[in-house]
Amino acid sequence: MTPEFAPPSDKALPIWPVAQGAPIPAQANAGTWPAATGFTGRRGEICLLPDAQGGLAGALFGLGDPAQATRERLGFARAAALPEGDWYLAAPVPDPDQAALGWLLGQYRFTRYKTAPAPKARLVCPEGADAARIQAIAAGEYLTRDLINTPASDMGPDQLEAAARDLAQAVGAEITVTSGEDLLAANFPMIHAVGRAAQQAPRLIDIRLGTEGPALTIIGKGVCFDTGGLDIKPPSSMGLMKKDMGGAATALGLLKMLAGTGAAQGRRIRLLIPAVENAIAGNAFRPGDVLTSRKGLTVEVNNTDAEGRLVLADALALAAEENPDLMISLATLTGAARVALGPDLPPFYCDDDRTAQALSDSAMAVADPLWRMPFWDPYEAMIEPAIADLDNAPPGGMAGSITAALFLRRFTEGAGRYVHLDIYGWQPVAAPGRPKGGVGQGARAILHALPRILP
Repeated sequence: MTPEFAPPSDKALPIWPVAQGAPIPAQANAGTWPAATGFTGRRGEICLLPDAQGGLAGALFGLGDPAQATRERLGFARAAALPEGDWYLAAPVPDPDQAALGWLLGQYRFTRYKTAPAPKARLVCPEGADAARIQAIAAGEYLTRDLINTPASDMGPDQLEAAARDLAQAVGAEITVTSGEDLLAANFPMIHAVGRAAQQAPRLIDIRLGTEGPALTIIGKGVCFDTGGLDIKPPSSMGLMKKDMGGAATALGLLKMLAGTGAAQGRRIRLLIPAVENAIAGNAFRPGDVLTSRKGLTVEVNNTDAEGRLVLADALALAAEENPDLMISLATLTGAARVALGPDLPPFYCDDDRTAQALSDSAMAVADPLWRMPFWDPYEAMIEPAIADLDNAPPGGMAGSITAALFLRRFTEGAGRYVHLDIYGWQPVAAPGRPKGGVGQGARAILHALPRILP
């Protein structure tokens, strides 16, 4: 799908936004119909208005209580459930940009395998909204969702590389890819170890956009399917593992947003994706193996299902060698984060208070929630086993998201600042602006915060 607004047209039908408890606008000519249907203006509530011939004359849309918007700032997404046709806002809304973006995000459907895609309602971009910027943000999110929703049979490392190449060409970026046995020659041993058992070769995708200004390096976990390796997952845990490349998908969507909104201008953007499948074969890496990373740190593999941090570690070490001003990793990394905060509130880790505050503020401002968690130094001992420098899966199950973040931080020495997002990448139940399925998390918050965190 492509996010798009409808062109202005005399045939477009009006939507009348109504706050909860507010009177119905007289111009809507609604009469007693809203009261008869029980319409009260609750957030997301829709009341279709008939004309004299029994056709559609327009609709009322409930804004709810504006003082309680918080997480529902994109509540206008529910209006995308209106009947097929073109619609326009017949009265102002408090934030036309949010209303327009909410509509586009709510309109998304994954239609790749549908023989008859569902019809959709289209919105004329509201007056005062920045149509080009909103469409660019929505396009980045659509890309992320499409990539996550595509099953691993059609989204392995080969296809993820192809998607990255398409995006790089579209935004005018340079791309290089190191794959297969070349990973060993280029000193990416842990990416190679995790992905070597799969039919499609492991690889490191490296995209660069811009040559001047402060440097931002984004690292996205690209595990295209995760069986758990020899520590195989049970079926109940493997069913959604096509989404284990959600960090890479979100990173690619973010790059599309940065380029489409002009935010990439005046900055040096680098995107690294270690793309692998964690498969099972005779040459799969084993529990108890000790791997030597690109940085030289040794890692004891105490669980082959904790593979994401291994591939990220080599990519982070490469990124840190250039001393970028800011490094951000995006990864569907731990179940512990979901237990602690649920599916739609990803934790993030950052030692720099000003950067963390900017991200927290932006997350609330654009309804892309994040919650700061600590790099808790006393837990460093938990990731240090007896026979190697690091343990990829500390025993005991305590503080799993924190210890994973601490593990990654060991490979970021040299970066100006480091932010890690432990995302889920999946919407289990449909919500405003987030249909059930793959979803980007954190990208819009990063985009909004960028002027403050990387001016």
